[in-house]
Amino acid sequence: MSGTRPPVPPFTEETARQKVQAAEDAWNTRDPHRVALAYTEDSEWRNRDVFLTGRPAIVDFLTAKWRRELGYRLRKELWAHTGDRIAVRFEYEYHDEDGRWFRAYGNENWEFDADGLMRRRFASINDLAITADERRIALP
Repeated sequence: MSGTRPPVPPFTEETARQKVQAAEDAWNTRDPHRVALAYTEDSEWRNRDVFLTGRPAIVDFLTAKWRRELGYRLRKELWAHTGDRIAVRFEYEYHDEDGRWFRAYGNENWEFDADGLMRRRFASINDLAITADERRIALP
């Protein structure tokens, strides 16, 4: 059983912003199991050139991601919404095990089921090498 993840569609400006903030907060925990609970059991993802289906694949993907992307910190911003869909722009910063910093920019398109679980996530992402002095997103 997946449960309900309010807010649920159809989204208003306010509820779309709430959904985006909830996603940002969850991803910043860097807890793959917590993050995966926001997606349907058979959720479809495209993350850069990786295609995934289902929560176990999402957990595996995020576990590997946060082993590589250390000090990860994310910001998301609502771009548009309608009915059961939300578009966001985002940026996050991280460093690798050698201490090199990166900022990743991108856009995501989300589609939700009636219970407010994300059934599709399509992310386009570009990385930029930065110095530690160029960081904009502070860790808590």
